[in-house]
Amino acid sequence: MTRPLRIGITCYPSLGGSGVVATELGKLLAEKGHEIHFITHSMPFRLGKFHRNIFYHEVEVSDYYVFRYPPYDLSLASKMHQVAKLQQLDLLHVHYAVPHAICALLAKQMSGNKLKVVTTLHGTDITVLAQDETLKNIIRLGIQSSDAVTAVSRDLIRETRELLEIEEPIELTYNFVDKRIYYPREVSDLRLDFAEPHEKILMHISNFRPVKRTCDVVDVFAKVHERLPARLLLVGEGPDLPKIQSKIEAMGLSRKVHFLGKQDDVAEVLSLADLMLLPSEKESFGLVALEAMACGVPTIGSIAGGIPELVKSGETGFLSPIGNTDEMAANAVRLLSDEALYAQFREACLHRARTAFCNDLITAQYEQIYYNVLGIPARIAVPACD
Repeated sequence: MTRPLRIGITCYPSLGGSGVVATELGKLLAEKGHEIHFITHSMPFRLGKFHRNIFYHEVEVSDYYVFRYPPYDLSLASKMHQVAKLQQLDLLHVHYAVPHAICALLAKQMSGNKLKVVTTLHGTDITVLAQDETLKNIIRLGIQSSDAVTAVSRDLIRETRELLEIEEPIELTYNFVDKRIYYPREVSDLRLDFAEPHEKILMHISNFRPVKRTCDVVDVFAKVHERLPARLLLVGEGPDLPKIQSKIEAMGLSRKVHFLGKQDDVAEVLSLADLMLLPSEKESFGLVALEAMACGVPTIGSIAGGIPELVKSGETGFLSPIGNTDEMAANAVRLLSDEALYAQFREACLHRARTAFCNDLITAQYEQIYYNVLGIPARIAVPACD
């Protein structure tokens, strides 16, 4: 039997798709017997309670008076090296090229280059930061110096190669959902708190930043509401939220829209929805659409980034050109008005989430990558998910 590994994981521990995926991956790896060490500036929000084989190491930043800005990157690199040495880690798996891959490379050098580094690209490290000429070279260095690099969509791999002229291998490892957590919940009583039995519920979950095009969310809902009784649930917080609130008030829709703020138990919230709205301008993967899919909720979204790799337009939702809110609304009304068609889409959502993006499948892919970079002969059995 192949020996279990000691793995250090670094991610952004607050709300966000990359932190969610990194934390859930660590928990799944720990269940399989690997020893997982989270090295972050705060406790990952999805970690919470005690987990066997999981340890947390806090990065403390020096407040030495000569530093104008706290040197988080150096503190992180030092902590990575300290944990790797003390816990005899086999490798570091870092999420985001900057700063995490660069910090891991420093830790690797401090360890005498014995430590292996696996870097996962999630999106904004490429789609936003790599657009900055002052950061391109250091992002390229982080990617090229890693022992293995993965990305969460084919579109992100394409964009990484084009922007940074990367020729080194980048392995596709999609995001995933834990099927034990994400499934349709019985929420009929809770649903009555937000909508009448005859009303449909549309939902949007995000960090409410411009790239999410949350004004389009409101426009789509307004057009749907003109055609059939509906409510809109907005989950999350962010800089565009005040603008959205003003827009909703100006359109006279305040009584039809509910602001739920940040929510931890996303699976239960998603089970309230009939449709997920994701009209983003950029989306390297679209984790929220996958979480919705796993709860049997189709997505009305945009043809942007990795969304078409996740949502099969005409099967698990409908995708339209960015900004085409008329088409998005028409597709939403079509789906919500046809019970047989909706039932077909719902079943397709559940099947696709449980097979193509199953947690067992993606975890096995990562395990195989780990053993490959360590040069340990291993053939990880890829389970048949259903």
